[in-house]
Amino acid sequence: MARILVTGGAGFIGSHLCERLLGMGHDVISLDNYFTGTRENIRPLTDNFRFEAIRHDITDPIYLEVDQIYNLACPASPVHYQYNPVKTVKTNVMGTIHMLGLAKRVNARVLQASTSEVYGDPEVQPQTESYWGNVNPIGPRSCYDEGKRVAETLMMDYHRQNQVDIRIVRIFNTYGPRMRPDDGRVVSNFIVQALKNEPITIHGDGKQTRAFCYVSDMVEGIVRMMETPDLTGPVNLGNPGEFTMLQLAEQVKSQTGSGSEIVFVPPREDDPIQRNPDISLAEEKLGWRPTVQLEQGLDRTIAHFDDLLRSTAS
Repeated sequence: MARILVTGGAGFIGSHLCERLLGMGHDVISLDNYFTGTRENIRPLTDNFRFEAIRHDITDPIYLEVDQIYNLACPASPVHYQYNPVKTVKTNVMGTIHMLGLAKRVNARVLQASTSEVYGDPEVQPQTESYWGNVNPIGPRSCYDEGKRVAETLMMDYHRQNQVDIRIVRIFNTYGPRMRPDDGRVVSNFIVQALKNEPITIHGDGKQTRAFCYVSDMVEGIVRMMETPDLTGPVNLGNPGEFTMLQLAEQVKSQTGSGSEIVFVPPREDDPIQRNPDISLAEEKLGWRPTVQLEQGLDRTIAHFDDLLRSTAS
């Protein structure tokens, strides 16, 4: 049993991670400022005596006694991280410094939730951990992309200079229940539009690709990474199955039984053309590979959004 801090614990992935850690018998502290996370995500956990929720912004220091830190705190969708780009950079840089400082003081192991966005618009397919990326440092997405890259730098420098026990995972597109309907990510956008029988909007020509990992698979990989000794990372976590945006839209339309029209709108600036993880390192070192197929995961996610839309309509 360990005492574990999850920053961003009321968020989409964070709340699933808290639930998983409690199921393993750990004491769990969720730290969240509720900018994109919601109390509703962690409400089912509040009756568990091993769970504690603290409202706090990691750009400010905090002093706790913990054994492990999962640092997931940061808006993860363009709509939210571009809302206040300076705050996004502060969360990634100052927040990571504060979590590393905490880990150093109490001798805790700390895992940084990095992102596939560190690869930018990649010129290498699929992306391996050794690829340094192709990132625009001054574009509208750079507050997140470069913020996460600096967070990785800080993790490695604290490890080399102060012997802090670190882990770095690079998370590729993840989906599932507890996503916000307004988060601007493609899976939630398409499902909500389809359920409302509104036009399903694709930015660009629909040929750009993503790889979609169901949230339970992602949480499994994150936990395995934390528990694997002598592996700092970075390690890619994602589903290597690649789909075009048009294929995803057609799949969502089919599984929802929607009459929505698929329409094309101008592309977003610096939107990557192709994104696909090489997960051979995760397979070798963690014994991890996603098990939930897209159709199965979409069914669960569609049910979540259907319930959510019905409850807000009533």
